[in-house]
Amino acid sequence: MRLLSIEKPLVGMVHLLPTAGSVRYDRRGVGPILGAALRDLAALEHGGADAVLVENFRDAPYGKVAPRETVAMMAVVLRAVVEAATVPVGVNVLRNDGLAAMSIAVATGASFIRVNVFAGVAFTDQGVVEGEARELHALRRDLGADVEILADVHVKHAAHLTRLEEAAVDTERNRPDALVVSGIGTGYGTRPEDLEAVKRTAALPVFVGSGARADSLAAYRDADGFIVGTALKECGAVESPVDEKRVRSFATAIAALRTAS
Repeated sequence: MRLLSIEKPLVGMVHLLPTAGSVRYDRRGVGPILGAALRDLAALEHGGADAVLVENFRDAPYGKVAPRETVAMMAVVLRAVVEAATVPVGVNVLRNDGLAAMSIAVATGASFIRVNVFAGVAFTDQGVVEGEARELHALRRDLGADVEILADVHVKHAAHLTRLEEAAVDTERNRPDALVVSGIGTGYGTRPEDLEAVKRTAALPVFVGSGARADSLAAYRDADGFIVGTALKECGAVESPVDEKRVRSFATAIAALRTAS
């Protein structure tokens, strides 16, 4: 099933333990990383998530592009997650390695990717990051890939020169499959007025990319989907395992939104 064919999908994050290439990597090999990823996948699926997005979140501090050893290890993990999953699986390679994410997706059977800076320029804690939309489209074409691209508008943990609406116009112009709007950082709430501004400006589906909670979804009733990490973790702590009960609560809240719409 394609992610964008699902009505208001709940996309649960699988935040990998530090991978090879990270300064936090503990050199124990891929086993513990894969085990934790599969446990989080199971909790997300049993709780009712519609899709999962695998990300090297715990690799911070990041490079602008990922080291080759990170890409190789993520590919090993993604393949196992795709084989085990019954829902669409995506990949995001931090800080902004959309080419690696597309390559991993094609190699492993993942069906979508998230790209933090798809178009334009962002001033980030890794320095100036430039979009790579053209290169990413060329790679998708050359690989014959049927992989959906979710592109951030004013990505979190960054400063931007343009207004949000201008960035939405420019990002859509570069032809991703959906847009993502977020708060200022991981776990920080997306402003409902930002969601509304992007929805007014763009014709593409718009996902809420950070800070949504089961008890705050009414403010995001016009969202086309939700990418959720922190709110689904044990005690709401971003580096904790996924809590199946929290996932179920969130999935129930989204089901109510679907019914209301």
